[in-house]
Order: sequence, then C-alpha cells, then structure tokens
Amino acid sequence: MATAAIGGSHLVASTQAGAQFGWQLALLIFLVNVLKYPFFRAGVSYTISTQQTLQNGYYQMGKGYLLISFVLNMIAAVVNSAALLLFSASLLGYFLPINLPILWLSAIVLMASLVILIAGHFAALNKVAKLIMLILVIATLSATAMAFYQGPVAPDDFISPSPWTLATIAFLVVTMGWMPAPIEISLITSLWLKQQCASQKVTPRAALFDFNLGYITTLLLALVFLALGALVLHGSGQDLATGGVGFSHQLVNLYASTIGEWSRYLIALIAFLCIFGSCITVYDGYSRALAEGFSLLKGQNQTTNKQFVRWLLFVATASFSIVLFFNSALLAMLGFAMTLAFITTPMFAWLNHKLVYNTEIKPEVRGGLALKLLSYAGLIYLFGFLALFIVWKWFL
Repeated sequence: MATAAIGGSHLVASTQAGAQFGWQLALLIFLVNVLKYPFFRAGVSYTISTQQTLQNGYYQMGKGYLLISFVLNMIAAVVNSAALLLFSASLLGYFLPINLPILWLSAIVLMASLVILIAGHFAALNKVAKLIMLILVIATLSATAMAFYQGPVAPDDFISPSPWTLATIAFLVVTMGWMPAPIEISLITSLWLKQQCASQKVTPRAALFDFNLGYITTLLLALVFLALGALVLHGSGQDLATGGVGFSHQLVNLYASTIGEWSRYLIALIAFLCIFGSCITVYDGYSRALAEGFSLLKGQNQTTNKQFVRWLLFVATASFSIVLFFNSALLAMLGFAMTLAFITTPMFAWLNHKLVYNTEIKPEVRGGLALKLLSYAGLIYLFGFLALFIVWKWFL
C-alpha cells in the first residue's frame, strides 16, 4: 500500500500544498490521514478475520453493494492509472537526450508495464520497489534536513496567501483526494493479503503491524514533502509548471538545490522508478480487483489469469485514451484524478465501515471504542466536505 500511496499524493499534492501555502495545511494533511485510517484498516481487519476479500464481503451484504463498488472502482482504475502513467512518462522524458512527445513516452511506459505484468515479473519488481522506496525516503529526508539548515527561501516580509477561502476549496479537495491514497486501494490491499495468507502463515498481529508501519510511513512522508515545498518553493516567486516534463524538472530541482547538483540525475532516476513502481502496482491491483468483482457479480468465486489479463488490457487501453485527451497537462490530469477520488471516497468508506461493523472481527484487529468513534468522525468529515464541495461547485 505504501508503494502505491507514495506517488502523486506525496510528490505532487503535498509539495504543491507547501509551495503555495507554506505550513498552513500541515494540520489538514495530518487529520485527513488520521480520519481515513479506519477505512484503509478495514482491508486488513476483515480479510485476516474471514480469509475473504472486501469484495467478497460486499457481495455477502448484497449484490447491489458489490455492483456500486465495482462501477466506482472501474472508473477510479482508469483515471488513476492514467494519471500515474502520465506522471511516469513525464519523468522518463527527463533522461532522454531527444525530446519525444509525451504520448510516445506514455506508450513506452505502458508497454513496459504490460510486459512486466503479463510475463509475471511483478514479484521481482515488487522487491526492487521496496529498495527504491527506501532510497527515495532517505533522499527526501536528507533534502528536507538540508532545507531546514539553509532556511526558507521566502523573504522575511513575505505574506502567505490563506488557504481558508471559498476560492481554494478545489485545491483542498485535490490535496485530500489521494491522501494518503484513494480508499479503493483497500480492496487491493485485501486481495494481496488474502494471497499472502494462502501461501504462508500470517497472524492478525503481524498483518496489523505491517499495515500500521506502512500507513504511518505514508503519513510522515506526506508532511516531509509538504516541508520540502514550504522551505524551497514557498515565496520563491516560482509558479509550478503544468506540463509534465516542466513539472518533473521542478521536482528534481527541489532535491538538486538542497542536496547538491551532483544528485540531479540520481534523484530523477529514483523518482522515475518510484512512480513507475506505483504505476505498475495500480495496474496490477486495480485489474485484479476488477477481475474478482466481475467474477463475483457473475456468481463465480475464482478468477483466472486470463480474466486478469483481459481486465489489465481494458484498463491499459482506457487509461491511455485519457492520456490522449489530457496530452501533456500533467497537473490538470492529476487534479482531475484526485478530485474524482475525493468524490468517490465517502462511498467506499461507508461500505468498509458497514462491512467491518457487521462482521465478527478477531480481537487482535478489532479495535476499541476509539477506533469506532474515529470511523464515525471520518464518515461525517468525508460526507460533510463532499456536500460543501458540491454546494461550492454547482450552487455558488
């Protein structure tokens, strides 16, 4: 989950939040992660208790629940995969000695992803992705520590704009949409955990520890990326580029300007591999989730590799079509994906909440009254802010 999460939400949303508003959104980012925690945790607590996936649980609650989640998941799969595909392609363009159109770069990344997944090399890539993620974390912490030492670039008399206005609601929604990741990633986490339990013994405590470690890591890194944006870009007079390659150059410059010029291409490679790993992870996870959901809707309990490949090709084709539409407008594409994620999040949160609190969960992962109250608070926040966004978007 951490590999899927530390991508657009961190490198883009958190960095943008720091660049535009300094430290003002730090508490909001912290609270968003905390309030979404129970709904991500549901993928672990339900699966480790029942040995079934969340989608199995939706189906048992009623076919209508599964149908709602399947339709929302199919839309999210296409849009979110397209956003990460475009981001990966823009970072790839940083290395090449010739300027290729972003569509060509996207096609290269997509074909590489399909070859890796269809040939069955994802397990090997997953191991490498953990090392890449570790290097990115070390590099980011180092860059942030050096930025703290050097001090903020904003002049002493610089006045930060306020994020607490009606005009910034759209930006707040974009920031929160993928923070720490779209909630439907819990369906993918549930699938992966079920597969892991089938091949080895996983105790409830071990599963919860793994999840909590990954979740806390994503939360802390969101704040670290915000700090990097606040220290290096906020008040600098630079506007964030909207084009893919232009934004990628700015992102790499964040590190190079603090760590040193020697690190430029190393950081660019790490960032590309990180986002490429996230891209492959979501193509794999979403396609598996869609294959499982479709099979359950047809009354089948098992999915075959052929079904997975069909859904993978569907998601790949549809996501590339969206990239054709957005072309090089990376920030517009990411903003659209994050806004859509925010709109669909309350429904997935409600489904996970309803499922967990209508199932006999093992004591080690059940949680107490505090977790239940946090879950209700999360639902109130998600549906409340969604209502505010709808009123702002269509009635003000």
